[in-house]
Parts: sequence; C-alpha cells; structure tokens
Amino acid sequence: MALWQLFKVGGFTMYVLLGFSVFSLAIIMERCFYYHKRSRIKRERFMADVARELKKGNVKSSLGICENTNTPFSRVVRSGLNLYGHNEVVISNTMEREVTVETVKLERFTSIVGTIGSTAVYIGLFGTVLGIIRAFQDISKSNSGGISVVIDGISEALVCTASGLCVAVPAVIAYNYFVKRVDGFITDMELCASEVMDLLSVKQK
Repeated sequence: MALWQLFKVGGFTMYVLLGFSVFSLAIIMERCFYYHKRSRIKRERFMADVARELKKGNVKSSLGICENTNTPFSRVVRSGLNLYGHNEVVISNTMEREVTVETVKLERFTSIVGTIGSTAVYIGLFGTVLGIIRAFQDISKSNSGGISVVIDGISEALVCTASGLCVAVPAVIAYNYFVKRVDGFITDMELCASEVMDLLSVKQK
C-alpha cells in the first residue's frame, strides 16, 4: 500500500502522528549532533592536561585549555579556575551552579521526545477506536454484516495502531538513550569539579 493510501485509510489521526514523527526525528537528530560535538574529548585526558598546567602554576594555560575544549565539563572547570585564589566554598558553589546550567542545556527538548513516545501509542489507539466506530456505523447503515461492509473501518483501525507504534518505539528508545548520555555528562562534570577542588586545595597550601 502506498504512503498516500495509508494516510487516506488512517484518517486525520495519521496526520497527527506524522507531525509527531517529524518533530521527534528533528529533535533526535539535533540532540545526537549536540552530544557528539561535546563528547569528542575524554575527561581523563582533559583533566590530565589541566592538572599538568596547574602543577606548573600556569593557571592561564589551564584556562586556555578550557576555552579550547567544547564540553560541559570544561566549562565547569573554567568557572572554578576563573575564581582561583578565592575561598574554596565560593569556587565549589560556582562550579555546582555551572553543573546545573550545563545540565539544563543537555536536557533541552529531551522531555518532548519522551512525551511523544508515551502519547503516540494512545493517539494511535484513538484512531483505532475511531476505525471501530466507523465499522459499526457502516454495519448500521447497510443493515447487514460481512467483511465487505466493515473492511474500511477495520483498515483504519489497524493502520492507526501500527503507525502509533512506529512513532512511539523510536521516540522511547531515543529518550532512554538521551537520559543515559545526560547522566554520563553529569558524572563527568561532577568528577571534574571534585578534581579541580583537590588540585586547587593542594596548590593553595
């Protein structure tokens, strides 16, 4: 069955699911690209470079490394190093706030994908119910039964069900993937903040 025929059979519910599918796919592509650009540098290598410069007393060089590294944890480290020489509590609180800011950026749009994943099935089910209602209406109008009478309504019901699943399953998988990636970024940021505090405490002694 051609794509246009599927939409014709499924009714207006198919257009809602199509909109959800396009919106979900756009967010998935944007988030994957966003995460990929910010995960090319490994935390261990980055912190080794920063630690090496700090041990030499080159705070400006450490800040330069942070400026040239496009990752959430580099911005957390930069926020702490910018306050070098201040009270450790102030530095720690600043990095914690930066972790929160970066986490908000990482979680952007992910809840939309999760919502689409959880509601697309119900929208497909709504189309299924409409298809069944149409089948019963066709029986009522024709005053007879048989597969030829209810075939249009049943087709609409099945197409909507299948379409709802096709939209929901990728969205749910993508949402779970995003949650895992965000958790990984948060762990890296917290570890970097902890390492910076250790390095600065040793440096200031």
